[in-house]
Parts: sequence; structure tokens; C-alpha cells
Amino acid sequence: MSRDEVLQQIRRGTEEILLESDLEDRLKEGRPLRVKAGFDPTAPDLHLGHTVLLNKLRQFQELGHEAIFLIGDFTGMIGDPTGKNVTRKPLTRDDVIENAKTYEAQIFKILDPEKTLVMFNSSWMNAMDAAGLIQLAAKHTVARMLERDDFSKRYGSGQSIAIHEFLYPLVQGYDSVALKADVELGGTDQKFNLLVGRQLQEAYGQKPQVVLTMPILEGLDGVQKMSKSLGNYIGIAESPDDMFGKLMSISDELMWRYFELLSFRPMSEIEHLKREMQQGRNPRDIKFELGIEIVARFHSEHDAEKAQENFIARFQKGAMPEDIRVVHLQAGADGLPVANVLKDAGLTSSTSEALRMIRQGAARIDGERIEDTLLRLRAGTSCVFQIGKRRFARVIFDS
Repeated sequence: MSRDEVLQQIRRGTEEILLESDLEDRLKEGRPLRVKAGFDPTAPDLHLGHTVLLNKLRQFQELGHEAIFLIGDFTGMIGDPTGKNVTRKPLTRDDVIENAKTYEAQIFKILDPEKTLVMFNSSWMNAMDAAGLIQLAAKHTVARMLERDDFSKRYGSGQSIAIHEFLYPLVQGYDSVALKADVELGGTDQKFNLLVGRQLQEAYGQKPQVVLTMPILEGLDGVQKMSKSLGNYIGIAESPDDMFGKLMSISDELMWRYFELLSFRPMSEIEHLKREMQQGRNPRDIKFELGIEIVARFHSEHDAEKAQENFIARFQKGAMPEDIRVVHLQAGADGLPVANVLKDAGLTSSTSEALRMIRQGAARIDGERIEDTLLRLRAGTSCVFQIGKRRFARVIFDS
């Protein structure tokens, strides 16, 4: 590819490149660039929101660059304060190690294991003594830290900011120094931390990295970012049927966002699909193509085709609507009784009617008849509930 074509491919789906002129200069050097993306192992499973960065890292791999998947086992124990209005509870060392084990297996569903360097930032941070940490802290100012939006809001409203929270962006930035990164990828919410990396590299006499921010992928509700804690996520370790069913539940508008950020199809093909829909093609059939591609990536072509067949058998023949209403319910520590779910989701007028529908075999979860009237739904799950042939709701259970 020409340099212009390479830049066009890198720009796809990106929110911002800082600085694009720096990126062009580095590409002109004709050497493989060291491209870093860091993930704190705060939960055992990755979801499709995480893969937005992984897809871009894979793209750099395919362009001949060195991909560094950095597991933040040290930063995970600090707790990323980004977007938080209170101090985040740090993870224990055991939590971090257990979660990190699953990451290595999951990322290679996208990245080429032969071309991926997996690193842990404890490798250099555990070797840094207190004097070294003080020297690192001396390279940044409190004033600069308070430029960060979430810190500024908390400080202005009188909410506490723990000293260790200031260390998080410094340690993340130092990761770029330790790795001599040419490019760092991150979500738009990580922009401050990524820029700290640039500043620290300059302070340590290195050429500052190019910062490439990616959009935050909306979850199934199409409003809030995809998050396991919000229950609006699609885990990459989920079963083919669950993954396909959730993808089919997104709105037609959100479908194009998923195509752009998750699909490996050329943008020309995606634009062609848009024109087909404008000319009358059923958006459900286009969504099928998205579902097949994503499920096949994390499972197999056979699994994807079978998931589509199962979806059609379970839902389409039951006249499932193309756009399902999304409802958020608080599950609480003990979960929510299924009869209450049906009532609170607006599918029945009362819990007694819900129990009657269950006993009559007219209530379903994800296409399967509900047999147990004592079933309780826990936080962190998302299911399609159905009463009869016409009433549907996707319920996301929040904690």
C-alpha cells in the first residue's frame, strides 16, 4: 500500500491522532513501529468494547508493526481513577493475577500470537524503588494533574483525591518510557494518561509517542459505554448463541457503529450495505452479516451459522420485533425474582399475572420457556424476555 493508503487505514474509526504529522514522520523511517495498548486486568473477561483497541492493534500488525499488549498488573492494583467521582477500590494481587491469566488466552482470538509481545508493567515497576518513584513524581506537577477533568471536578466539589490516584497516570506514562513506545492506543477517556506518556518520554530524553484515541463503544442500550458492571456488554467468551442474540438486539442505527468499529470489512463494503438498506433491504438481514462475522471471529464459521439458525428458529418464527425495547432493572445482591422482572419490564401488569404466564408456558427467556417460578436474575446479565408472541423486552440487570 502507498503511504496515503496506510494512513487512511490507520485513521479508520479513530477519534484523534496526536500528532498525525509525527506519525507520518515515523512511517517515513521505514522501520516497524512499537505500538502499545494497555489493559488493566480489572475483570476476568474481555468484551467487544475492549476489542475496538485490539482491532486497531491487529491492523498495525498487518501493516508490519510490532504490537505490544501490555497487561497492567501493577496499575491494576492502584486503580484507574479515569471517569470516577470517588476513589476506586484497588484490586488485590491475587485478583490481578487471576484475571491476567484469562486475558492472554482471549486476545489471541484477534491478535497474531507470533507477532504479539505480551508484557506486564510489574516487570519494571516492581524493580523501581521508592527513590525512583519520587524521581518519577518530580517530573509532573499537581497543577497539570488538576487539568484532568475528573480530578478537577472532584477537587472543585470538595471530594477527596487520594495521593495514589495521581500515581496512576504517571505509572501508565512511564510504561511508554520503559517500552520506548512509538504509538500508544487508548480510548478517548484515556487521553490525559496517554499525553502524560508523551510528556514523560520527552523528560527522559525519548522521542514522544504518537497518541491514537479510539471511540468508546456503546453497549446494547446504545447510550452508555459497554461495561460488564452495567450489564450492557457482549463478552468475547460468551456462547455463540448468546453473542449472536445480543448482536441482533441492537438498534439499526447502532448497527453501523458496530460495523465501523468491530468489523474487518473494508469501509467500501460497509457503505455498500448502507446503500442496500436505503434501497429497501431488510436491516435484519444486514445485521445477520454482522452477527456471523463477529461470532465466527471468536468461535468458528460453523458456530456462527448454527447460531443464526438457532436465532431464526427461536425468535424469528415467533415474530420477534427487529428493535427490542431495552429496560434497566436493579437486581440487588440477592437478584430479582423472575415474576418481578416480567412486571417491572412492563410485560405483565402484576407479579400474579407473571406467575400465571410462567405456569401456562407463555413466558420465555432468550427463547427458552421459563420453568422455575422461583428463578432469580443476577446483576451483570442481560436477557430477552418474552410473553406470548408479541411482548418482548431486553432486560439489563444492574447492581
